[in-house]
Amino acid sequence: MGSSVAERGKMSDWGPVFIAVVLFILLTPGLLIQVPGRSRYVEFGNFQTSGVSILVHSIIYFGFICIFLIAIGVHMYVGS
Repeated sequence: MGSSVAERGKMSDWGPVFIAVVLFILLTPGLLIQVPGRSRYVEFGNFQTSGVSILVHSIIYFGFICIFLIAIGVHMYVGS
């Protein structure tokens, strides 16, 4: 059967939440990658961070969030 308008109103959009969580995990400074690193420009998996790398990763995170949520418009609907 087709879904009615009332049933579609109960659906939740989890796309922004999913994208934000995945980007947060991937762009945590020092977890997978750190730009700039302590001894090199890019370091991988060193589990350290600095104020500059937090700023750089925050700007990259903001850019990707804008691209995925505003420009592309990622949506994942889950019905209850």
